[in-house]
Amino acid sequence: MKFGKSLPYIALIIGSIIMLFPFIWMLSTSFKAPMDIFSLDIIPKNPTIENYLTIFEESLFLRWFLNSLIIAVITTISVAFFDSLVGYIIAKFDFVGRGVLFLLILSTLMVPTEMLIIPWYLMSSELGWTNTFWGILFPGLMTGFGVFLMKQFMEQIPDDLLNAARVDGMSEFGIFFKVAIPQVWPALSALGIFTFLSNWNAFLWPLIVIESPKLRTLPVGLSFFSSGEAESQWHLIMTGAAISVIPLIIVFFILQKHIIKGITLTGMK
Repeated sequence: MKFGKSLPYIALIIGSIIMLFPFIWMLSTSFKAPMDIFSLDIIPKNPTIENYLTIFEESLFLRWFLNSLIIAVITTISVAFFDSLVGYIIAKFDFVGRGVLFLLILSTLMVPTEMLIIPWYLMSSELGWTNTFWGILFPGLMTGFGVFLMKQFMEQIPDDLLNAARVDGMSEFGIFFKVAIPQVWPALSALGIFTFLSNWNAFLWPLIVIESPKLRTLPVGLSFFSSGEAESQWHLIMTGAAISVIPLIIVFFILQKHIIKGITLTGMK
């Protein structure tokens, strides 16, 4: 290959190395003994799994992991169902106030999350949701972005296709699940993946609404583990971080085709 054609590949390789280096360093540190964590060796001279045994024995890491997984899965399912349903209704049903309703939903995207923290917390306190799973879940069960995204894709479904299903006697929910959803599956997959990632990494709201160590999510638990329980034991902190990325890697490898296609389509929209 000529140099001009090779230049983009060289740039991509360099960029990939820069992006991957922190992850590789994190993984390497998780297998190092405490006295070796500041060495410059990428491959540990004396690798050990003692860090992994310690983090499971001396903390509630497994409980935090399961908490984050439960919250991320429930929120993703809720967002995928309700956002696509609302998007379908706004896109394909003509009713009074449809435009106003859509504008109100879009307006929620203009409000920074930090401004919503206090109203969320006051509502949680009045309803007794603080220090509960429901307190973590309720702000993210529906999203304005998801409604907007799904509405844009639902509008591309031909009305004749939906009317043909109605003529055949299919119910509206049947049309939604069996006709509309398959047509927008790439966008729905992308929405689900983005929702899972954002809730798996959520930190600020779970930190505020949860007090019990047993109900902490993984990012919150790791932050307390790094600042209090493990102090500056970076080998344990890196071990916890390395384990926390496993579900994200699994999700990516299983759904990477949907991720790429979904990002492409949402970019086009």
